Amino acid sequence: MAKRTTVISGVVLDESVDFSLGELCQYCGVGVEVLIDMVDEGLLEPIGSGPDNWRFPGSALQRAQTALRLTHDLRVNLAGAALALELLDELDSLRRQLRLLQDRTDMGGAPLR
Repeated sequence: MAKRTTVISGVVLDESVDFSLGELCQYCGVGVEVLIDMVDEGLLEPIGSGPDNWRFPGSALQRAQTALRLTHDLRVNLAGAALALELLDELDSLRRQLRLLQDRTDMGGAPLR
C-alpha cells in the first residue's frame, strides 16, 4: 500500500503584519477588482487614501479568504458574505463573553447580571 503525503503551506501572522492591496490579492489568489468590491461592500476596511495606498491588517487575509469561500462554495454574493461574516463576528464575541462569565463563575465569583 502506497503512503500518501500531503503538503500544507501557510502564512504565519501576528498583530503587526499588514498587507498592500497587491500582497493581499496574491495571498488570496484573486484580482484587484475582487478585493476592491469587498472594500466597497464593507467586508474589508483598509487604511489609506486609495487603492494605491491601502494597507490591510493581517486579520484581513483570513476575512477575505472566508468571504471568498462563502462566495465560491455557497454561491452567496458579496452582500451575503458580508452579512455572514458580521454574524460570525458576533458569534465569536458572544463566545468570548460566555467564556469570561464561565471563568468568573468557576473562580468562585458571582455571575454578572
